[in-house]
Amino acid sequence: MHPIIEKSINKSISYQDYRALIKQLIEKNSNTGLEKSEDLASFTKLNESRMKRWDKTIKITDESQKKILEFNHNIIWLVIAESWCGDAAHVLPVLNKIAELNSYIDFKIVLRDENLELMDMFLTNGGRSIPKVLMIDSITGEVINTYGPRPSEASSYVNRFKAKHGKLTPEFKADLQHWYNKDKGQNIINDIVQQLCKLEPTVCL
Repeated sequence: MHPIIEKSINKSISYQDYRALIKQLIEKNSNTGLEKSEDLASFTKLNESRMKRWDKTIKITDESQKKILEFNHNIIWLVIAESWCGDAAHVLPVLNKIAELNSYIDFKIVLRDENLELMDMFLTNGGRSIPKVLMIDSITGEVINTYGPRPSEASSYVNRFKAKHGKLTPEFKADLQHWYNKDKGQNIINDIVQQLCKLEPTVCL
């Protein structure tokens, strides 16, 4: 295993500890990351309500559950995130629901700004975009795949808008939140099941 990845795994926390950390930060009107601001603290508070809702409402279909349960490869999901990141607030609860179904999946979270060496190994188009999921073989320590920062349909939506307008507008970001709310985590579930099928093809036979 690469030393930087090993160091980050040793600093990682569980999803439950991440949720507890965010609640503590909200009480202090603060946020994770190197930059502290009213806006980032406000986003952190908003993301807490999003995660709380998704924790209660995410549904995984019987077909997807069957495939997830059949996956029997020891794997670590090391996710790079921050409390203020809107995409992370939608993605992490879904990953947690999937990981809860299968003990072979070890779900861990690290904060981007505290692990910049790790982040810089897994940039997206040259940027430190989060959340970023590193799928690591628990036996070999090899990173066998990555996922993120957004589910496939949202990524296409974002890329089309950027190609046409050059950058994301506040109006578009609001539309993206509506997309997440309407999709209810299903695109993420489907993306992850496809990833599991690639790692272990018998899952999808």
